[in-house]
Parts: sequence; structure tokens; C-alpha cells
Amino acid sequence: MFKPSRFLPHLSAGDCPVLTPLSEQLSAHLKTQLGQRVRAMTGATGDARDFLQPAGDPGLFGPDSAAWQVHAHFVAMMTGGLSSLMLQALHPRALAAVWDHSSFRTQLQARLGRTALFVATTTYGGTAAALQTLERVNRIHAHIRGTLPDGTPYVANDPELIRWVHLGETTSFLRAYQDLSLQPLPPDRQDQYFAEMAQIGQRLGAHDLPLTRHQALTQLQAFRPELRVDERTRETIALIEHYPCMPLDRPLVSLIVRAAFQMLPDWALQMLGRERRCPLEQAAVRTALQGMGASLAWAFADTGVAARARQRMAPGFAASAFRAAESSPST
Repeated sequence: MFKPSRFLPHLSAGDCPVLTPLSEQLSAHLKTQLGQRVRAMTGATGDARDFLQPAGDPGLFGPDSAAWQVHAHFVAMMTGGLSSLMLQALHPRALAAVWDHSSFRTQLQARLGRTALFVATTTYGGTAAALQTLERVNRIHAHIRGTLPDGTPYVANDPELIRWVHLGETTSFLRAYQDLSLQPLPPDRQDQYFAEMAQIGQRLGAHDLPLTRHQALTQLQAFRPELRVDERTRETIALIEHYPCMPLDRPLVSLIVRAAFQMLPDWALQMLGRERRCPLEQAAVRTALQGMGASLAWAFADTGVAARARQRMAPGFAASAFRAAESSPST
């Protein structure tokens, strides 16, 4: 994990009375810089302090949930998010709903920022905030409808389309977490994650959602006859590959995009005409992103959404006592 003390390896608090305040100032500066970079990279616009209220409200899941653990890992969530967008682009009706009714092709960061805020609020927000967010999305979906280029109609609140999106997101988030986290979930906690997330999909109108990892992967594969790669799919994949960001962020974003492809099932990679990278390259990318995830966990251990939600549950909570192996940034 990246820590500012590495800049001053030859000093200790006993050696220099100004070390502690100097270290704290340097630490705060580095955390601020990392936070700004993450917000610029993801298009995040919210304020994590909103998650401090109402005190004692566990929201839809609570601090012991698998969802709180998985969704706190920023690098895994961004990697899984991009991977899920690739999967969604394989379903023509699901892709059409965002192609025709959103600005994701010109404002991809803003689109991801809204998705991140939705996930953060439904996972870590108080109960009322989470339910209001779900109701707002349902109202938006109710007005989204259209036709594919071949005349096939679609509506965004089609339970099957919602189930497809739900499957793509949950399987991608969990796979990325398992690959990039230093604390992967055991099998029973993986099943718990899908059982918890089914509550979100059901409130959005989906039916027959998986309650275990095996069920989720089986249902995901069952959609294959409905999937295809067309010009819209290829344009979406190209947009993700060239994810817009500042030059300073390009190395990290490039690693995340490479990892996002590797999170796809074999059959999805084949549909996109991609090959799975060699084990050595996969290991190198994974190690680099695990290190960055640990650094960001340190940066957001006391100010990220997950940290704020835990503080809401335990007033007087000390950030230093929080095991911050993963901690999401403010949205």
C-alpha cells in the first residue's frame, strides 16, 4: 500500500518533533490529490458526507453485507463497470435503450458517474435515499421506448432487459472484486452477494433473479441466443477502449480497460473477436491494479462513501480502526 511515510524512511517521531504534523500534512495532500484524480476520471459529482445521515440507518444491506464489502473497492468497481458495459452492448435491445436515450457516446464519464452514484446510494445510503433512487430510475425507465434499426420494438422497463443488465453488472462486479481485491469472498459470501443484489433488481422490475453465483452465471449464458455484435456494439467497445481521461490518468485507465476485457466470459470475448491475454500479462495487470486498489483504500479510508456509511452506523468511529483494505471514494 502506498503511504507517505515512505518518503521519509530515515525519520521517526522521536527523531524530529515536526515529523508527525509534516507527515499528516503530506498525507492529507496526497489523499486530496488522489481524490481529485478519481473524481476527474469517473465523472463523480456527489458528496460522500451525504452518507453520514441518518445516524444508525443500515440502509438496504448494512455493514456486514457482502454488497458493502464488494462495492467499496473502487478499482474493481470501475473495472467491473466497464466490463458490464461491454456485456450490455451485446444485447441489441439493451444497447438501443442507452444508444437512443442517453449521451453516453459523448459523455461516457458522466454516464458512469451517474451509475456510480446509483450503486453508492442503493448500497450505502440510508433506506429512504436508496428507495427514492430506485423509484426515480423506475420513473425514467417507464418513458424509454423505441425501435431497433430493423423495426423491433423495445421498452426500458422490460423485466427481461432489466434482468440482463442486472446479471451483467453483478457478475462483472463480483468477478472484478475476486480478481483485484486482497480479500476475495469465500463461496458462501459470493452467493450472499447475489442474494442481496437480487433485492435491487426486483425493485427495478426484474423477475426470477439468481440467488447464487452458479445461478447467475447460468442465467447469463442463457441469454446468448439473443446476443449479437453489430456496428453499434463495435462503436461502444471502441469508445470504452479509448475511455476519455486526462493524460495523467491514462496509465491507470489503460490497465483498467485491459482488465475489463479479461473479466468477460470466454464466449463474450469470442463474440467480440478478442483473445484472452497470456497468464503472465494477466498476472502483471492484476498485480498493478491490486496495488493501486490498496493505495486508493488508504486515500479514502476516512472520507469515502463506504467509510462515511460506517461512520453513520457507529458515531465516533475512528478511521484508523477501520480495516481499509478496500474503501470507495466519494462519489
